Amino acid sequence: MSESVPKLAITMGDGGGVGPELALRVWQHPAVREAGIPLLMGDARLFTRVAEICRIPLPETITLSQIANLPSDSEGCIVDVGHLEAETVTPGTYSAETGRASYETMCVAIDAAIAGTVDAVVTGPIQKEAWMQAGIPFPGHTELLAHRVGEANGTGPVDVRMMLASETIACVLETIHVPLADVPGMLNSESLAHTIEMAGRAMQRRNRRRGSLLPPRIGVCGLNPHAGEHGMFSHGEEERIVAPAIETARQGGWDVLGPLPPDTAFTPAMRDRIDVYVCLYHDQGLIPLKALSFDDAVNVTLGLPIVRTSVDHGTAMDLAWKGTASEKSLIAAIRLASELVESTP
Repeated sequence: MSESVPKLAITMGDGGGVGPELALRVWQHPAVREAGIPLLMGDARLFTRVAEICRIPLPETITLSQIANLPSDSEGCIVDVGHLEAETVTPGTYSAETGRASYETMCVAIDAAIAGTVDAVVTGPIQKEAWMQAGIPFPGHTELLAHRVGEANGTGPVDVRMMLASETIACVLETIHVPLADVPGMLNSESLAHTIEMAGRAMQRRNRRRGSLLPPRIGVCGLNPHAGEHGMFSHGEEERIVAPAIETARQGGWDVLGPLPPDTAFTPAMRDRIDVYVCLYHDQGLIPLKALSFDDAVNVTLGLPIVRTSVDHGTAMDLAWKGTASEKSLIAAIRLASELVESTP
């Protein structure tokens, strides 16, 4: 934990999307200033282009080595990590070059967090197709974080989970960016029990930050329609995998409901009974979350020794550099990152 004002690395995301614009728009926001020192990481020339087009104030630019000397009352700055021919970037268009730049910027931010140069990483949206075009061997931020942190620790990829949270709903995903057809074969009780525990611990931390000692209530979704209806609409995944994982979690002291029929799990009455959902695949959790909290949900990577939060939206290429994209999710991600830094022992 930082002994002073948290230094928060905010990565630009894909240069052709809304990430650079949103980063520039929030660095002067009162809630961001209250959260810590915003460090906009990316290509300084690109930030300058975006600021000129969108008529946004531009903070000063520093290098990575100058972060340590920033005063506690710093208003924030751009940390120039280069990596991009900014003049060639077209708003609303991604490429292998923008993908490579967003990847390399993210690597710099992760390494800075591992080294303690920054206190948290808040990630702008990337374009996954651009990473693929650039030959990046990771489908997204979460997988890169797990690999790079593990590589730094010499342990291999870290066992992480993706949590999406807002004031209305929170979901932790058992599987992430995989084809739906592959999900059943990837499920096992041991991993799912660990996910339930990670979800519970994350919500315990949130509750403590808010002054509550109440134990979190965890809901675990089934895989199939009606949670399988006792095998009528399933291959027994609920009985063989989900129910044993829930029992293990209960024996560990967690308050768990499930397996829940996914079609009724997110009704208002159920949300009143549940603090966090464990969902078995990507869209099972993200469809209700984005329907309820598209503008203010935050992505948190659980299981890391560093703090990482993110916006819960994409690059919005159709809105890039137009001044119309909402900055609410980025502000929420910055505020949560600051809270997590402050609550880390």
